[in-house]
Amino acid sequence: MSELNVSFRPELRRPVLVAAFRGWNDGGQGASLAGGYLAKAWSAARFGEIEPEGFYDFQVNRPHVSLDEGLTRRLDWPDNAFYEARIPAADRDAVLLLGIEPNLRWRTFTDMIVNLSRDLGVELVITLGALLADVPHSRPVPITGLSSDDALVQRLGLHQSGYEGPTGIVGVLHSACQEAGVPSASLWASVPHYVAAAPNPKAALALVRKLESLVGVSVDAEELEHSAADYERQVSLAVQSDPDVQAFVERLERAAAEEEEEMGPQDLPSGDVIAREFQRFLRQRGPGQSDL
Repeated sequence: MSELNVSFRPELRRPVLVAAFRGWNDGGQGASLAGGYLAKAWSAARFGEIEPEGFYDFQVNRPHVSLDEGLTRRLDWPDNAFYEARIPAADRDAVLLLGIEPNLRWRTFTDMIVNLSRDLGVELVITLGALLADVPHSRPVPITGLSSDDALVQRLGLHQSGYEGPTGIVGVLHSACQEAGVPSASLWASVPHYVAAAPNPKAALALVRKLESLVGVSVDAEELEHSAADYERQVSLAVQSDPDVQAFVERLERAAAEEEEEMGPQDLPSGDVIAREFQRFLRQRGPGQSDL
């Protein structure tokens, strides 16, 4: 039996594949929240999955037993599923891969993703990640990026990552794409380490907005925007209740402000980036809503 099950082959327009995995790559669940929100916003339909048996240590990633309508027990195994998404008001479609970082056979796992991407005519693979960092919750979420195309990093105004060290399945997939000649980019949101356990919709929103710029699509993120605002408000209330934590966060805020002051003209977004963001804004407003 094949380890990759595809129920049907979707016919897609200039597709981009977006992958988000729970686990080591997913600080504050920023990446998995972003991926799940994209699936909901684009009404994505499942068309395939990777069989878990050969890729997981089930004593580490255990299956879950749950009740179905209070009567029947259901067993849910670690899941990596592919979804097709027709993107409204765009000239391209998307494939979403939402899952859990595997424990075993990473090269085989990523080769399967790369081969399916080729078969579907995917033009760009984008991985989403979130990492814990010394950043305050009250400031804009920093997004760093890697790409197989240096010009793409510069054009989109990404902060080039200088990280060297252990990596997760996101880094391995990015490397596999490079070796196979499949264009790829990896987006990372920095999340406050002092609220690492709480789901972070603000990081998810930042990843979604950067993805829009990267792919040239529009996402109705109103629900995620409300969740991000609630998150920031609740964390601020919690921080204010502890003088030591509040003092620490204030130091992080000062450091972030100083870093912004040191930015030069070369760090500002290009005219093309600003134009694309403005066009995205107009698309989201919809026809007949422009004041200009």
